[in-house]
Amino acid sequence: MSTTASGVDESAILAAEAKRPHTGRTVAAELTAHRTDIDLGGKTVRTLAYGDSVPAPAIRANIGDELAVTVHNRMSDTTSLHWHGIALRNDMDGAAPATPDIAAGESFTYKFSVPHSGTYWAHPHVGMQTDYGLYVPVIVDDPNEPLDYDAEWVVTLDDWIDGMGADPEQILDDLRSGGMGEMGHDSMPGMDMPGMDMPGMGAVEHSDEEGSGKGSSELLGGDPGDVIYPTYLINGRMPSAPTSFDAKPGQRVRIRFINAGADTAFRVALGGHRMTVTHTDGFPVVPTEVDAVLIGMAERYDVIVTVGEGVFPLVASAEGKNAQAFALLRSGPGSAPGPDVRPRELDGRVGTVDMFTATGEVMLPQGPPDVDLSAELGGDMMSYRWTINGRTYDQTEPLTVKEGQRARLTFTNKTMMWHPMHLHGHTFQVVNPDGTPGARKDTVNVLPMQSVAVDLVADNPGDWMLHCHNGYHLEAGMMTRLDYRS
Repeated sequence: MSTTASGVDESAILAAEAKRPHTGRTVAAELTAHRTDIDLGGKTVRTLAYGDSVPAPAIRANIGDELAVTVHNRMSDTTSLHWHGIALRNDMDGAAPATPDIAAGESFTYKFSVPHSGTYWAHPHVGMQTDYGLYVPVIVDDPNEPLDYDAEWVVTLDDWIDGMGADPEQILDDLRSGGMGEMGHDSMPGMDMPGMDMPGMGAVEHSDEEGSGKGSSELLGGDPGDVIYPTYLINGRMPSAPTSFDAKPGQRVRIRFINAGADTAFRVALGGHRMTVTHTDGFPVVPTEVDAVLIGMAERYDVIVTVGEGVFPLVASAEGKNAQAFALLRSGPGSAPGPDVRPRELDGRVGTVDMFTATGEVMLPQGPPDVDLSAELGGDMMSYRWTINGRTYDQTEPLTVKEGQRARLTFTNKTMMWHPMHLHGHTFQVVNPDGTPGARKDTVNVLPMQSVAVDLVADNPGDWMLHCHNGYHLEAGMMTRLDYRS
């Protein structure tokens, strides 16, 4: 029996790949990861990016196409490219050990078929490279999709620090030292309670004219994050020099939102419009009308808006951080609002995961699970050590499933911080508190002292990462694996 680099049965991986749709068409692309100068809109920073833009130009394919994406590593450190949300073959996942990292000066070509349509993205899975400009939207189209719209706007959200203050590695070091370094902090002394971990109660602040201090968020259960960023971006542009999108009055525009941030959830609204949410993490939901939508790190939401006439602000409020990212939708004459505008829609009906239900054709099989899995989320504020089931990743004892099983995975958050939990290589069905099926996703927000259950089908053999998508929590240990065993 031949095995992959991580010791997984290669024949099982090939069998799963053979079951995926295949058009015979290959979409080829190249990405060069390097240090370069990026203009964020009147502010040029030297940072890590793919090519000469942040984000890199979107990669686009149809269901069943094979992607062949060559990554050239021109950085001084190893890197990788993880295909977030795509149920692809294990040896192309872009996270070690399933896929070996790409050494400095080397290149690697990821080859895999894309089985589902939707809004996805790709990013490194090495160190704090998650908080640089190394990310690319990945859009998979279904030629037979029934959704009707006239135009499309891919909107990538990000929190930005590199080249404007400390770099992400310095921030992590400061957090690990209790946030007492030269970068400052806004700790809340006296919050330690016997018998309760209180991670996340301190934050490293990095502020300038576009980013103010940290507050709190009822939607996130209190503490919004650990880092206050100098600025927040939409499609690589600061609020003072926003990107814009042109449409015609009356058009139905599909907006694909991707949160590429490392430590920030965004509450997003389009001034003067309501949004109909149609997809979460690539999969359709029963269309639901909202004024705004809350998007945690690594989540994606697709919405449809019917455009009015004028110039309208698209605002992504950095939830609980008293700052925002900003762009414009132009469909007629009018003066543009300023970057500090706050559309009233932000305070209207905010879409959160519990409001959405997968449509019938993408529901996972219902019924009692074959196996129950638990992931208890823990942490320690003083040492900035984050755990799953009491262990950091270097000490992990993987969760295990057998191919073909239906598994119920329950996340139980024992910390005072919220955690966006992501499983590689699979999508799962959120289980509502009353036991009914919710949205189908690959990343779900677990609020402080709360539990969230999800159901998944073990139909993609391999060893798969399961982790918090806060980049700092991930690097500080909050990751384990879901391993297939015969």
